[in-house]
This record gives sequence, structure tokens and C-alpha cells, in this order.
Amino acid sequence: MSEPARTKPVPAAPLRADEDSLVRAAWAYYVEGLTQGEVAARLGLNRVRVNRMLAQARDSGLVQIRINTSLAIDLERRIESRFGLQRASIVPSPADPQNLANVIAVAAAAELSGRIRDDMSVGVGWGRTLQLSLQSLERRTYSGLSVVSLLGGLTHGSVMNTYETASRLAGIFGASCSYIAGPALADTPETRDVLLAQSIVRDALEQARKADLALLSVGSLTPDATMLRLGILSPEDRASLAEAGAVGDICAHWIDASGKTIDHPLNRRVIALPPPELAGIGTVILASGGADKIPVIRAALRLGVIDVLVTDEATAEGLIAEDGEG
Repeated sequence: MSEPARTKPVPAAPLRADEDSLVRAAWAYYVEGLTQGEVAARLGLNRVRVNRMLAQARDSGLVQIRINTSLAIDLERRIESRFGLQRASIVPSPADPQNLANVIAVAAAAELSGRIRDDMSVGVGWGRTLQLSLQSLERRTYSGLSVVSLLGGLTHGSVMNTYETASRLAGIFGASCSYIAGPALADTPETRDVLLAQSIVRDALEQARKADLALLSVGSLTPDATMLRLGILSPEDRASLAEAGAVGDICAHWIDASGKTIDHPLNRRVIALPPPELAGIGTVILASGGADKIPVIRAALRLGVIDVLVTDEATAEGLIAEDGEG
């Protein structure tokens, strides 16, 4: 008599890491460049578990060239609601603050590339985050695409020069490129007026006003602000701006906590699209983060011209907390 067939026990399905944990692990490994051991230490897991999570993220399509998901959805919705945004893209804050610009740049590149289409006009600002974002853009060619700088050039040689940013962006997408033929900060208000009377400058500003899409950042007024480090502003300028109520700049215009352009001699020397006129652009993406940037980011959002904010979790929490929520 034959023995009854034995049935093998069916192994329980392996537990799948929730998407939030997968994204955090993938972001830390692929974007921040942490080792699997460092990721494990950050998340309180062992290396074998992290290895499996990264494999799961790849196999599920969560990770391709970039991480295709939204993290901190609740925080994004709160930011969108509080500041009337079309969208907020919030990424994990890196363990090392020195990597903050890099992780925001990756997300900004994804936001920009996902919106660009043929026959668009794209306005671009300047700054370290924007320069870093260019490194994460996939090279492709669009028909009829044009790129225009939103402000004049920097007289101090720098890889962050507005001309360099616009030119590189245009090169990545096979687009034409237009510049504002003048400095972002003229020597005197009178020089600025003369330059603004030139048709080549007026035409470039008009093109900027009519852009379909724009990517920009904001600058702080802290002692280590980029404009001070580059020598564009002096310590005396900083003190004077702070006394006048400035919290930072957007498109080289200094604004107060409410987002209004302050009455200051430096603002009368600026050659750039005025912040209120950003409202005429189809979609304006602001990419910035860091504790020092919270006051100026909030001011820019209060201005009502920003459609999309790309930042990190810590900055987003700070924006909400200091704005009376939370």
C-alpha cells in the first residue's frame, strides 16, 4: 500500500518593505551615494535586509535612472495647501548637510525634464542647486525649444554664472539660447536705466516674461550667502539690506518676509525679471532648501508666483512650523 502523497508546506510570502522604506533606502544608496552598510545603519536594519530592499526597488521599477515615486506625501499635501501650490516635491533630507544641494538638484531635474515639451520657452535663474541639476538631466533634443536667462550676467567669473547655466541647459536639450545682455547688477541706477533702454535687453526680458516654464532658486542673506562669497555683495551691503528688511533674493531682487521687493539702492541697479512678473510664466519651479533658506523660500511662496516647490523634508517642516502650522 503506497503512502499518501506528502504535501510540502507552502512558505509564507516574504514581507515586502513598505514603499516609504524602499524609497528612503534607494534614495540614500543611489542619490546620496551611501554604502549599503551606511544605509543599514541609518535605517536601523542589517545589510542583508538593505540588499534585498534595493533589489526589490529595482525589480519593481521603483528605481530606474531616478527614483520614480513621491516621498512624504502628507507633507507635500500640507505644503501645497498652505501656500497654494500646484505641486510640492519633497525629498529626504541627507544625513550630511553638504549633500543637500545635490539631492534637491536631482529632484529638480526630474521635475523640469518631466514638464519640457517641443516648442516651449524655458526661463532659468542661477545658483549652485540649478547648476547641479544640469548634471542629472538626460540629454535629448526637442523641436522648437528655447531657453532664456531670467537675469543678467555675473561680472565675477563663476561656474554659477547665469550665462553658463542657460547655455548648458540649452545644450542638453538642443535648444536655442537667449541672454540678457547686461550685468545682473549694474554699477549705478543710471547705468541700469541706459541698459534697459536697449532693445536687445528689452527683448530678452520680454521673452523671459512669456516663458512657458521656469526653474529658479533663491538666495539667503546669511554671512555665508553665495552673493557674499562671490564678492557680488559686500558685508556692508548685507547689513544695509538686512536693516531694510530683506530676507533674501529671488532673481537678484531683494525681498522682505512678505515677498515684496524692498526699497533699497541695490534693487534699483538690478537687471532681471522683477519677481511679480514671474506670475506671467506658465509654470514656475522653485528649487531650494536648508535652514538658512527657510525665510526667503517662505517669502517667495507668499509672493504667489511659485507653482512648484522642490525641497527637502527638514526645510518643508520648517516652512510649516514657522508659518504657524504643526
